[in-house]
Amino acid sequence: MSDLATEARSDREGPEAELAKRRRPFWVELPMLAGIALVLAFLIKTFLLQAFLIPSGSMQNTLQVDDRVLVDKLTPWFGSEPDRGEVVVFRDPGDWLAGRPVKEPTTVQKALGFVGLMPAAGEQHLIKRVIGVAGDTVECKGEGPLKVNGKPLTEPYVFPGNTACSTDPEGQFKVTVPSGSLWVMGDHRQASQDSRYHRSDPRGGMVPVTDVVGRAVVIAWPVAHWSTLPVPDTFDQPGLTPAP
Repeated sequence: MSDLATEARSDREGPEAELAKRRRPFWVELPMLAGIALVLAFLIKTFLLQAFLIPSGSMQNTLQVDDRVLVDKLTPWFGSEPDRGEVVVFRDPGDWLAGRPVKEPTTVQKALGFVGLMPAAGEQHLIKRVIGVAGDTVECKGEGPLKVNGKPLTEPYVFPGNTACSTDPEGQFKVTVPSGSLWVMGDHRQASQDSRYHRSDPRGGMVPVTDVVGRAVVIAWPVAHWSTLPVPDTFDQPGLTPAP
């Protein structure tokens, strides 16, 4: 009986003992776990969300200098295109950033930015509000209001003390947005080098939809500035979309 009991106990303990032998020490598993975390962070940054640093005051007071925003990169994968009123991050469509000093990130910052663990410095990216989409006619006359398809916009997000339209020559315009393009403007109207000031470019100041990285959906840092970035009500007014 004792031999049979010993044999049965040995059979029960065998798999557990074998599992204990196979279990790696934590210090061995740590690099593997770190590698998995980096891969997941890279995939999130590439396909889902990415942090961006706000480098200038062109979107004040909606966004402040050094705010960190999270940008939705997933929605465009399902065929959705930017809409009026959204705040979007886009690649420089044609030397809009030419001549501006760029602080070279450190190697560590580059590595962490690559996997999305730090906000991207955004050296070649800009952030503005979409005012017009394909087929829209956008117009500024005098100090405003800014009009889209003949409808005046109510813009409480415009920087206090600014007028909706700038009275300098570049700030007075009437343009129609071509297919596959966007007309963008900063909320700090008198301090934003946006579509208005690039009408002499080959694209006439338009931003190709293909250059859009994604929509900024939330201010994530600093905590005191935390806020979502919804589309303002003025862009939902009746008759704003032209008849087909």
